[in-house]
Amino acid sequence: MPEPEHEAGRLRLIDGAALLLVFVAVVNFAHYAIQGDYGVFALMEIEAERAALVEDLAALRAERAQLETLTAGLSASALDLDLLDERARAVLGLMRSDEIRLP
Repeated sequence: MPEPEHEAGRLRLIDGAALLLVFVAVVNFAHYAIQGDYGVFALMEIEAERAALVEDLAALRAERAQLETLTAGLSASALDLDLLDERARAVLGLMRSDEIRLP
């Protein structure tokens, strides 16, 4: 028959080892919850990258709107061919001396 003191010491050792194992598991999970691939720090990096991309998207949309405004007059229905001809000859210096120059 085992001795009661020896049995109690062994139970305390098993309890201590189980407690240590649970503690290590909790610390491990906490570490990965904070610094893991899907942890708090990774979430903060993703949010910062998202904010930067949203700003880039807003700048690109503004640039696109500006370019669309500038090129809206180049459609075939909006072009006045006489005015285009006059401006091209004025820029190239091919206007005749009897033509009236518009600003």
